[in-house]
Amino acid sequence: MFDWNDLKYFLAVAESGSTLAAAQALRVSQTTVARRIAALEAATGVTLFERRQAGYALTPVGEAMLASAAGVRDAALRFEEGAGARSRDAGGMVSITAMEIFAVTLLPPILRDLRAAHPGIHIHLDTSDEPRDLAAGQADIAIRSSKQPAGAGLVGRRIADNPWTLYSSRAYADLHGIPHSREQLAMHPFIGGGGPVWEPYRAWLRQYRLEEAVVMQYDSASGLLAGVRSGMGLTILPSFLADREPDLIRCIPPRDDDTTGLWLLTHERLRHVPRIRVVLDFLAGALTRLARN
Repeated sequence: MFDWNDLKYFLAVAESGSTLAAAQALRVSQTTVARRIAALEAATGVTLFERRQAGYALTPVGEAMLASAAGVRDAALRFEEGAGARSRDAGGMVSITAMEIFAVTLLPPILRDLRAAHPGIHIHLDTSDEPRDLAAGQADIAIRSSKQPAGAGLVGRRIADNPWTLYSSRAYADLHGIPHSREQLAMHPFIGGGGPVWEPYRAWLRQYRLEEAVVMQYDSASGLLAGVRSGMGLTILPSFLADREPDLIRCIPPRDDDTTGLWLLTHERLRHVPRIRVVLDFLAGALTRLARN
């Protein structure tokens, strides 16, 4: 009999193509992932992956088992959501802090569904781009884009990779083309600003001598999104969001050293509060499903 928990390692490797990427997503060591995959193969008596120099590739048997494994995961997520919905004390106010760019794009349909599933829960959404101190009670739950969340007593999970890179609108690309290399970037106007992301963004522009190419600056990351949608030029955006925008095109791949992720966080003193647990589990399920699409 195999350990049901090993299915999450199987799915993580199948979806990422490597034990290293799976380990980063699950926040465990690469050795642990490889060991759990080997244990699952031993317990089932089948070879799930071909070990290649470039990574792990599913065998035909592994391909056949993938849908079933994903079904188990989805059923577990639905079970968690259903259990949370029946918590007796799940009503009350929950404050969520998220960058405005996520709050006005990704979150509205998720929060609509949360409200329908849990009418006793009320949400206060803080859309400041400045990180709120969960330890000080400035918010109950945070959705953050960062390499490693900073703050005392934070607990949560990394939902997905979320590197920031360059995008243009499809209308802009039709008129001016898409730069496919960093050398071609100087031929295009840039939209700058973005609040807290401006300093690393400006350092990147300075590195490639592109500061003079900035023709407009916004005070928030949602302003960057509005500017690039208008066809004004190029700008950086979080890939978790921008890759799901049908009118945007990714110009160049993210930097290899950009390990930014999308994090769902709370403070350790709050994680067992029923209303917080319900909202955390609902958001985790919704964002995880979005990340897989």
